[in-house]
Amino acid sequence: MAVTGDETESAATGDMSTYQICSPTSSLPHGMVMASSPGSVPSPQQLAEEATRKRELRLMKNREAAKKSRHWKREYMKCVESRVCMLEVQNRMLSDELGILNDIYGLDAY
Repeated sequence: MAVTGDETESAATGDMSTYQICSPTSSLPHGMVMASSPGSVPSPQQLAEEATRKRELRLMKNREAAKKSRHWKREYMKCVESRVCMLEVQNRMLSDELGILNDIYGLDAY
């Protein structure tokens, strides 16, 4: 139960006539008791439903984490492949330069 009302002057004077008792709004089906209610013992069906809900939530979080991980790995692999291409080009250029310098100075290649 919840108490609502005009919390102005009447609340300060202690006049309780402005307060109303309202029934709580709940999304639970009629007759279903929340597992965290004090003094209540959850039924086996409620326990099974709670376990199923927790499992579904865990699976959903796991799917999202796996999706994020795959995305990160794809991006990482793109960066690595790009770096490999750059290094291959640089290596080719340095090898060509070494060959030219060897021809100019008559040195043997290593």
